[in-house]
Amino acid sequence: MIKLYDENLSGYIEVEVSEFYSNDYPQYFAKIGKDSYVRWLGEPIYTVPEMINGNVPVDDGNLLLSSEEKDELVAKNPAAEKWIRPFVGAKEFIHKLPRWCLWLEDCPPNEIKKMPLVYERVNRCREFRLASKKAQTRRRADTAWLFSERRQPKTNYLLVPRHSSSRREYIPIGYMDSNIICGDSNQMVPDAKYFHFGVLTSFPHMVWMRMTCGRLKSDYRYSADVVYNNFPWPPFWKEVERTAVKILMARRKYPEASFADLYDPVLMPKDLRAAHEENDRAVMAAYNFPKNMTEEQMQIAFLTIYERLKNFDEFYNSL
Repeated sequence: MIKLYDENLSGYIEVEVSEFYSNDYPQYFAKIGKDSYVRWLGEPIYTVPEMINGNVPVDDGNLLLSSEEKDELVAKNPAAEKWIRPFVGAKEFIHKLPRWCLWLEDCPPNEIKKMPLVYERVNRCREFRLASKKAQTRRRADTAWLFSERRQPKTNYLLVPRHSSSRREYIPIGYMDSNIICGDSNQMVPDAKYFHFGVLTSFPHMVWMRMTCGRLKSDYRYSADVVYNNFPWPPFWKEVERTAVKILMARRKYPEASFADLYDPVLMPKDLRAAHEENDRAVMAAYNFPKNMTEEQMQIAFLTIYERLKNFDEFYNSL
């Protein structure tokens, strides 16, 4: 039996594991913790690139800029343009919305002093952090010109939004330039290869994600420590690299469309859908899953693989 909690954590029901894996309870999710059916892992089971959290500003909006605020700031303090970078949260990523941030790493204090509006924003950020009840936040008032938590990769990275609509057949994920600052409403996978992208954007991974993710109302709530790090990856299969590239090529045909447009189940372009379906077949072949495998059968197969991996890991760590 497993306890499934409702979205408000106000109550739970108990169901057989097999019933839960048939996905009959989309409004419930398994509590993550001591009694969880998957482990809370700080790193992946497999040798794959690490998934990390995005950057956390804790700035009361002073280090983040709308397009209008950016233009006004640059008009009054032209030197600030050098220190402004594109910023993307989950909403900006999925809906193709422009946003910006002050990224002042390596910016000397004398340069900040030459930009009065930037200095003013940094000072307001400092005051906001000093007023926090959290000791850690108050300590970070000493570097108020910097994001509170910084993990920005030096290389391109794969972006996975933490929350995504359950209406979509696939979570929109994509490659981002290292110059684009990723917010903490996303996860990042630096140095992800086409194989990793192909597997993560496939139907089999979506099946695993629906089994293990949390929920925000009906939306998926993707977790690195539970969904990604516990994921049973297939053996490397070169065909997945080819089909992953075809997905990226299909997307490029619609440069003005957002991911919300492209992955709307009613409006998804035929060539993009065909590319995803071809990628799904390639990933299933990598697992040696039969073509007509149902989602429930795939859930059971993943659980079997996971249990075997978990038992081996526990045995290995006991040596």
